[in-house]
Amino acid sequence: MESEEGEESSIPFQLQFDKPIPFQIKIAEWNPEKDLLAMVTEDSKILLHRFNWQRLWTISPGRPVTSLCWRPDGKAIAVGLEDGTIALHDNGKLLRSLKPHDVAVVCLNWEEDGQSNTDEIGKVSAYEDRTSRFFLPAPRAPKMPGVVAGDSSFMDDGEDSLAELSNASFRKFNVLCSGDRDGSICFNIFGIFQIGKINIHELSVPVAYLDGHASCKLFNATIYKVALSKDLCRLVVMCTGELRDCDIEPKEEKLNIDLHGLHCLAMDTSIFWKRKYELHQVAQQASNIEDLTEVIRESLSVLSKQWADAMKTFHDKFHSLSTLIIDNGLESSPQEEFLSLLGGARISPALNQFLVNSLGEVGVKRVLKSVCGTGKELQLVVLDHLQPAAEIIGFRMGELRGLSRWRARYQGIGLDERLLDEATENAGLLLVQVQRFMMVLSSVVQQFSNFFNWLLKSIKYLMQEPNDQLMSYNSELLVVFLKFLYDQDPVKDLVDLSEADDDIEIDIKTIERVRQLIQFGGFSDTDFLRRTLAKEFQHMESSFKRALQMPFTTISRKISCMKLLPLCPLQLSTTQTRSTIPMSISFYKNELCADTPCESGYTDYISFQVPDEAFPDIQNCIGIAKGFKQNSNNQTNDYTSLEAVLLSVPSGYHCVDLSLYKDKELVLLMNETSANSEGSGEACMMVVQTGNLPFISISRSSCLNQWELEDLKSSIVYLEVENEKVRKLPHSTIAPLAVSASRGVACVFAERRRALVYILEEDEDEEEVSEDK
Repeated sequence: MESEEGEESSIPFQLQFDKPIPFQIKIAEWNPEKDLLAMVTEDSKILLHRFNWQRLWTISPGRPVTSLCWRPDGKAIAVGLEDGTIALHDNGKLLRSLKPHDVAVVCLNWEEDGQSNTDEIGKVSAYEDRTSRFFLPAPRAPKMPGVVAGDSSFMDDGEDSLAELSNASFRKFNVLCSGDRDGSICFNIFGIFQIGKINIHELSVPVAYLDGHASCKLFNATIYKVALSKDLCRLVVMCTGELRDCDIEPKEEKLNIDLHGLHCLAMDTSIFWKRKYELHQVAQQASNIEDLTEVIRESLSVLSKQWADAMKTFHDKFHSLSTLIIDNGLESSPQEEFLSLLGGARISPALNQFLVNSLGEVGVKRVLKSVCGTGKELQLVVLDHLQPAAEIIGFRMGELRGLSRWRARYQGIGLDERLLDEATENAGLLLVQVQRFMMVLSSVVQQFSNFFNWLLKSIKYLMQEPNDQLMSYNSELLVVFLKFLYDQDPVKDLVDLSEADDDIEIDIKTIERVRQLIQFGGFSDTDFLRRTLAKEFQHMESSFKRALQMPFTTISRKISCMKLLPLCPLQLSTTQTRSTIPMSISFYKNELCADTPCESGYTDYISFQVPDEAFPDIQNCIGIAKGFKQNSNNQTNDYTSLEAVLLSVPSGYHCVDLSLYKDKELVLLMNETSANSEGSGEACMMVVQTGNLPFISISRSSCLNQWELEDLKSSIVYLEVENEKVRKLPHSTIAPLAVSASRGVACVFAERRRALVYILEEDEDEEEVSEDK
């Protein structure tokens, strides 16, 4: 493609294709398991392309997209939005939406435990979901806006993906970590169960200080990158902010801290590894309960909407009777007119006109079909969706209650037996309310049917067309209907969420009987009869949230800051845009040491561009640090394992973006500094072998562990285009650089709206040369 004098016949990195793109790309991430590339355009559309650039789907969340990452198995994608929402998608379908943040989610990282979820000696048994032994598969939410007569279809096959997302009992334990613009970091097991939240502004950062210890805090911090280690024991955070001395123990000599800067934090998240079996079980039960509560909420919405539509049909048809009564100068009500007709008294002209002319036989049958047909559909929704969901919730809450009694293992993560007792009881009371609703619904539908059958016979009689084939009616039920149900709606009162705060009137004798039953045990709530089905659901949901707030709070408190590394000072303007500083964080298996989880199994690599204004005598450099962790064999706060090196970008180029490709390779994307504003200059992609770099060991026990600038300056590695593995690119490029270590490919985006995909493991012309041989 390109050719240079003296260049070898083989050009590094085979070009797979060069395609035009209609929109400029601002975020791009390769699928870790498949040849799929997810991209976010400047107008926040999410595109998914195959390796051959075939587009699979496009979605538009309707809000600005600020971050993106794949689930470790590549079967779902997490999308961070401007309003703090995280949306999980699969195959273009929205699986789950949660809002753990209040502001824009600027970074996401999804990691899973590197070990299989199996039994080990001395470990608690691997989790087994026993629900399938006792219940049929979990019900799906009925299709909105509601199930209508003759249409019992539900949501499409995308629901299978949601079921797979929640049914995590056979999946490896994984945690989705998200950081926002205001310094908050959230942790979600399986991406759906929120188990912890911290804010880096509130952390006290330990700092080695002469013979004692001091601590400092970050102010006005913004998170750029977060990365969990493969064993989930450590979290590395890159952020900007003002580092200030807390002055907890006054010293004669204050800490010499640059206020504004780029910093790196090492967080202790070992609680995820130490309690992964317990957290797996709790997250499994809790996330499934959340799914089932959504089924109940949707079912209540369907019940409420469908019944409201049926009642609207009824009232629209019978409203004209009130008008006719007024027009005829009568002082009665529709119920009185019907009772008069039922008692054999003379029918009024208004009622006669209504039954024979306004309503008619066809109108009665239409309302009968609407109300009674809807009643049957509501019973199906309850039996197929709401009731089984409530039963499984009761079982799962019972499982959680059982776990909470295993205090030796589960009190450490915050399961509270008292709170779970309350939630379990409320789950049982919800089932009681479901049965109560079914009885009320059945009674109301029966009385409506009785009323309409009587009307049909009355109309036939008025029109002198007696018909013995019409269904018989019950006069007593008819009187009850006209006195109570004609203008009242007990079904609506039970399921309408907007009316959930209204209490049901219960006679004193019934309340006393309920209180007597309490003495036999089973439940402690004496006011459940006063609540509607919708309000009982809200009680259960709120009690469950209170119970699960304890593990969330407990885990959040156990996530602490171990170390802080000030990388470089920054001017305030430098931190305004995230694209200003290219940076990357990755963890790699440490093959030289024993595989000791939570201590030294993985080494972190941190790379970033050093801003020119930070150190005037160090221009156009890339900083790389590895081993930013606490030495488990050393009780001091020294960074005994931290190593760093500075790379000088080749003359005439500046770094656009960078990515750690493998534990021994760093990919740099660089543009010519002489390129014009239209992006017509050239660029290059370089792979640097980090294993051969002269890393300098950094170990300090003075105030703050800052860069050993003098040592690093004296050993800067000057990169040369001629001496490294470099591919010249015909277009000026822009961030992001999308690199996949598992697939060995890189995607580069040109300023002129082009996408270029390169195979990093192969060189052009190599295959042709091998074929010639």
